[in-house]
Amino acid sequence: MSSYSLTHLKQLEAEAIFVMREVASQFEKPVLLFSGGKDSITMVRLAQKAFWPAKIPFPLMHIDTGHNFPETIEFRDRLVEELGVELIVGSVQDSINRGSAVEEKGPNPSRNKLQTVTLLESLEQHQFDAAFGGARRDEEKARAKERFFSHRDEFGQWDPKNQRPELWNLFNGKKNMGEHFRVFPLSNWTEMDVWQYIALEGVEIPQIYFSHQRDVVNRNGVLLGHSEFITVMDGETVEKNKTVRFRTIGDMTNTGAVESGATTLEEIVQEVAAARQTERGNRADDKRSEAAMEDRKKEGYF
Repeated sequence: MSSYSLTHLKQLEAEAIFVMREVASQFEKPVLLFSGGKDSITMVRLAQKAFWPAKIPFPLMHIDTGHNFPETIEFRDRLVEELGVELIVGSVQDSINRGSAVEEKGPNPSRNKLQTVTLLESLEQHQFDAAFGGARRDEEKARAKERFFSHRDEFGQWDPKNQRPELWNLFNGKKNMGEHFRVFPLSNWTEMDVWQYIALEGVEIPQIYFSHQRDVVNRNGVLLGHSEFITVMDGETVEKNKTVRFRTIGDMTNTGAVESGATTLEEIVQEVAAARQTERGNRADDKRSEAAMEDRKKEGYF
C-alpha cells in the first residue's frame, strides 16, 4: 500500500476519532448502532482507538429484524464478548408483537422499513441522545446530503433542508428535550477506504464477505441467499452452490450477493476498484422507489 494511501487513511481515521470524542464530550448518553457489517465493525475499531486504554464508553445496539445471516449474529456475539462491551438488541418482532409495527403483506414481506419503528422505540426506551451510524456519503444520494451531526426532532425525523452548518470542524450538538442526533464518523470515507483500512488494521470481519458457495434466488437481478425467509415466486428458481460473496450485510430478504471469487482482503480491494455499481446496488429495498432511502431517513431510519 502506498505512503499516500497510508496518509489518506490516517487522515480519515483521525477525523473519525475526533468526531467520536466530540460526541463523548457533548452528549450524555451515546450509543453505537451495530449491524455486524464492515462499516459498523470499522466504527468499533475507531472507538477502541479513540478511548484507549479505557474500554469503549458506550454500548452497541443492534436493531434485529429476525431475518439475519447466522454468520453475522455469531460474529456479533463473539466480538461483544471479546471487547467486554454492553450489547442492546432491539427486536423488530417485539415491535410487531406490541402492535407498534405491522408486518407487510404478501409472500415476501420486508422488515427493513419496520427497523425504523424499533430503532426509535429503542432510543426512547434507553434515553440515548446520540447514535453513531456507519453511513457514508458515497453509498446513496440521500446519504450524500448528511452532515456528521444529523439532528433529529422529537419524532426522530430528519429534515434534509434544515441541517446545521459544519465549518472548521465545529459541531453543534444543541438539542431540545426529546430530540437526538445521529452521528456519522465515516461520512467522508468510501467503500474502498473502508476495505483498505480493514486490510491495514487486520480487522476481523464475517466470512460471508469472502467468496463462498451459497444457494441463491435471482430476483430481478438481485441474488438473494435462499433461506426460510425467502418464498420462491413463479418463474424463479433456486440456483445451487453459486460462488458469491456479499459487499454489504443487512436483512436476508433484501440483501443481494455478487458473483465473486475474492477470498482475501487484497482481492476484495481489487474487485471494489474495478466495480461499476455501488454496494447498495444489490439491496432490493433500495429498488422499491427512486427516493426509497430518503423517504425512510425522513421517517427516522439510519
